[in-house]
Amino acid sequence: MSLAEHIQQKLSDAFTPTHIEVDCESHMHNVPEGAEMHFRVVLVSEAFTGVRKVQRHQKVYAVLADEMAGPIHALALHLYTGEEWAGQAPQSPQCLGASKG
Repeated sequence: MSLAEHIQQKLSDAFTPTHIEVDCESHMHNVPEGAEMHFRVVLVSEAFTGVRKVQRHQKVYAVLADEMAGPIHALALHLYTGEEWAGQAPQSPQCLGASKG
């Protein structure tokens, strides 16, 4: 199981999402080929109803505490309730660091 699949499973178990995307974006950064370190997560869940943005992020970080302490270097979070979800989330910008700029 890839790290992206592992993240998706943990978040699915914790938040029962109506929509989830977990994309490994490591290839967009100056990391070794095949690395899984940079991720973009789009998560739509009613568990976020009445929860402020910072608290939503804290809830996701708590679920992924082991991964955040280890292999995850960057995590872009787009967290919505069903009512807030417009069908798409912003794309990550291109990395301008090192040789990728």
